[in-house]
Amino acid sequence: MIFQETETIELKRIVVDDLKKEIIAFANCHGGKIYIGVNDDGTVCGLDNPDESALQISNMIRDSIKPDITLFVRYETLCINNKNVLMLDIQEGCEKPYYIAKKGLRPEGVYVRQGFSSVPASSSLIRKMIKETDGDSFEQMRSLEQDLTFLSAKSEFDESNIPFKEKNLGIQNQDGLYTNLGLLLSDQCKHTIKVAVFNGETQNVFQDRNEFTGSLFKQMHEVYSYIDFRNQKHSDFSGLKRIDKRDYPEVAIREALLNLIVHREYSYSASSFIRMYADRIELTSIGGLLKGITLEDIQLGISVCRNPKLANIFYRLELIEAYGTGIQKILDSYSESEIKPQFVTTENAFKIILPNLNHQKKSIKIMEDTIIYDCPENKIVEFAKTHTQFTRKDVQDTFNLSQTTCGRILNRMKEEGQISQHGKGKNTFYVLNEKK
Repeated sequence: MIFQETETIELKRIVVDDLKKEIIAFANCHGGKIYIGVNDDGTVCGLDNPDESALQISNMIRDSIKPDITLFVRYETLCINNKNVLMLDIQEGCEKPYYIAKKGLRPEGVYVRQGFSSVPASSSLIRKMIKETDGDSFEQMRSLEQDLTFLSAKSEFDESNIPFKEKNLGIQNQDGLYTNLGLLLSDQCKHTIKVAVFNGETQNVFQDRNEFTGSLFKQMHEVYSYIDFRNQKHSDFSGLKRIDKRDYPEVAIREALLNLIVHREYSYSASSFIRMYADRIELTSIGGLLKGITLEDIQLGISVCRNPKLANIFYRLELIEAYGTGIQKILDSYSESEIKPQFVTTENAFKIILPNLNHQKKSIKIMEDTIIYDCPENKIVEFAKTHTQFTRKDVQDTFNLSQTTCGRILNRMKEEGQISQHGKGKNTFYVLNEKK
């Protein structure tokens, strides 16, 4: 009898480590058979001990292939030309994609049949198989990245005295594999928030820019601090009484940021954007309103969550409420203002525009009795008044700034003559200049 390789038949002379690639490929496609004890040219060479070979393969499958595929592999010893041939009959699996455990859900770990060969699957094909198996819920799908850590998430839970149990939270599935929800909360989260600060009301001149990475919890805290640092406070005097008012209501910033994080469409890889202008802040998240929901609905408090498991975690941590109150809180924070927040939606994006309560149009004269403080430079000046000298890191740590942002602000203050720089390299420090 002469064998011949086809799309569903593979020939092997002996048991080799690469055999698991062929098994995975058949399980990820339409099944197939592997004959061991047959040469590449189809002639039978036979096996001395087929039972030992079957045991070796069984151990290999159990230890090296995920998810468990043992129920889809059948072993049979054939006697052909008085020689023993071991046949593996692999059925198409129901928990695709199957992959080499050490390689993970990456092209180098997932194989499919292509003609007479077993080849690495593309990333798009892997995602397609995951979606077909796990359903349309992005949160519950198996993450392509399985080497995850949760330092930021555990810290967030510890602060709230809530146990961090991965399976109970939906971070892991029943097979112990991390889900996309786990990826979002992990320190290796692929999604980012980009923040840009512009001079004026257009995007012509950048003042600062930053991209925030890591766990969604880490991004949440760092982005809020970044915006809060630039949320200037203005004081108007009415007689002897001083009235303080920040550019943006803190509750509006908080609710808009949480909306951007919790309700965005994470199946797209694009970053969320926050743009700060002189007269407004725009927070744009990926993913329009869910089907059947209108802007009027959400302003009435109708809440339909795109990421229910993520929202539930934020609810348990008391970061959000489960009653669709976020948009209303934003509107209420501007109740005494003539200028109101705006909400803009397209098929693939949702934007919240928060107007600057203290913005003065160029045609209006800024009142002389208005004091502006809490801008980055003024904060650093107040800090420098209590320090004979200070370093970049002193400022960076005190005001929770990134190294790039801190360096840019200090350079601007140096150019304006507010501070002077001394020393070189690691010995560099700054001194507040006396007003002449």
